[in-house]
Amino acid sequence: MSFVNYEVKNRIAYITLNRPEKRNALNGEVVTQLKAAFSRSVSDSDVKVVILQSEGDVFCAGADLAYLEQLQNNSFEENLADSNHLKELFHQIYTLPKVVIAKIHGHAIAGGCGLATVCDFSISVPQAKFGYTEVRIGFVPALVKVFLLRKIGEGRAKELLLSGDLISSERAVDIGLINKVVSPDTLDDQADQFAKALVEKNSAQSMTLTKQMIGEVQNMTVRDGLNYAAEKNAEARATEDCQKGISAFLNKEKPKW
Repeated sequence: MSFVNYEVKNRIAYITLNRPEKRNALNGEVVTQLKAAFSRSVSDSDVKVVILQSEGDVFCAGADLAYLEQLQNNSFEENLADSNHLKELFHQIYTLPKVVIAKIHGHAIAGGCGLATVCDFSISVPQAKFGYTEVRIGFVPALVKVFLLRKIGEGRAKELLLSGDLISSERAVDIGLINKVVSPDTLDDQADQFAKALVEKNSAQSMTLTKQMIGEVQNMTVRDGLNYAAEKNAEARATEDCQKGISAFLNKEKPKW
């Protein structure tokens, strides 16, 4: 059964969670299909930007509780393998060499909020709620906190992770969890136009390298980070896109990306 759809239009890959009857909840098979779709977007030469979206009223309600109940009978090794499965998806999106935009038309809760967290940009409607409710069912937001701490800092991460409270989309923007709130009737156009601008105005090689550097440099000392940045700076100068972009600038032309 297909829980994830993949479509490409105008160099934008649309990866769509399609399990609306379960509020797009995550289980092992859904995670497998998401990983396959993101891998496909990397190897797809027609794709420059990815939009993650979903069908139904909810963006993603997090882990399928019926699936979690089944996992209680697993051994530690089996549960570790399942945890690593989701870990690999979050890491895959966070490090994907193409920009990923979350288009959020409904609530993003627990693991669903984790998906929004690891995307590069998130655009939401006002009605959507965000939060990590794991502590309210005796579980822990273990994987997502690694990315959330990087994104919004310790104080605000504690506010979300320890309270289990849901916050509004406006509050999510205020604390840097998501980027923008738009009206429901403009969500599709706003996400498409933003993706289109990235496709048309920006070098794919530059966006890939910049995203990679953002992820890597945070683990380094200032000195190591600067040395790493200098090496990447030199590396970027030798890329085809850099040479093409500088040539276009000097000739007062717009580069065609």
